[in-house]
Amino acid sequence: MSAEIIDGKLVAAEIRAELAKEVAQLKADSGLVPGLAVVLVGEDPASKSYVSAKEKACAEIGVYSDDNRLPADTSEAELLALIERLNRDDKIHGILVQLPLPKHINENAVINAICPDKDVDGFHPVNVGRMLIGEKAFLPCTPHGVLQLLMRKNVPIAGAEVVIVGRSNIVGKPLANIMMQKSDMGNATVTVCHTRSKDLAAHTRRADIVVAAAGRPNTITADMVRPGCVVIDVGVNRIEDPSAKRGYRLVGDVDYEAVKEKASLITPVPGGVGPMTITMLLHNTVQAAKTKKYSLENLSSLRMKKP
Repeated sequence: MSAEIIDGKLVAAEIRAELAKEVAQLKADSGLVPGLAVVLVGEDPASKSYVSAKEKACAEIGVYSDDNRLPADTSEAELLALIERLNRDDKIHGILVQLPLPKHINENAVINAICPDKDVDGFHPVNVGRMLIGEKAFLPCTPHGVLQLLMRKNVPIAGAEVVIVGRSNIVGKPLANIMMQKSDMGNATVTVCHTRSKDLAAHTRRADIVVAAAGRPNTITADMVRPGCVVIDVGVNRIEDPSAKRGYRLVGDVDYEAVKEKASLITPVPGGVGPMTITMLLHNTVQAAKTKKYSLENLSSLRMKKP
């Protein structure tokens, strides 16, 4: 029996509808409009497409979007000056600098320059540290999106054996940390695997939940998962395909057609985790706006509760 497909577009639409109501309530109660500043340096096609999708999503739920598109030769000093201006702008509650940046700009310096209370990507060391010790913080958008998919499909996380394949700072590391914490998103037994792991299949075969975030097609094949497991595919890889309109097609890190015959639940690529990433960015922006004074300590919660 084939797995049930987790429709990320549908779940994302549900959450965005909830956020739109929150935004409308904020406007009605205080006239406050959540604002997101998006900064794009250069002309990378994938980045431009992603930024455009974020701006469209802001308009969809009533969030103010401040579009800042800079030429590729923008200096690091100029970019840092823009970030400082956005840090001081009361209309802006969240700042997102699209990565990767041109090679002449130090990404860490840029991330560190963003006010932690406006760091809606959840990349600033202050937010990472808060997350690691279980304090209220902006959660990185992709891991938070993965968790929302699991929770809204009523997948048990507490006590589950979870294997995450990938150790990036954006997905693997934060997701592992959140899922092992004592919380409604955690209490799992988590194993993190990577390119130097010996006998990867021995780890993934025992998992109740497999999260593939390695950035390599066919990292997870059907012989590597046990029947009935839940498979979340975070990977997005371009494969040349002359028959496709653009000359390529997108695939994940999972051998989707084969694995879906063994899994109980699986995310497709595209249409799985991807829509959730932007949606959780909107969530963080709305939560930042609700502080009004940008004080994380005054937030009731920055993490979405189990629906």
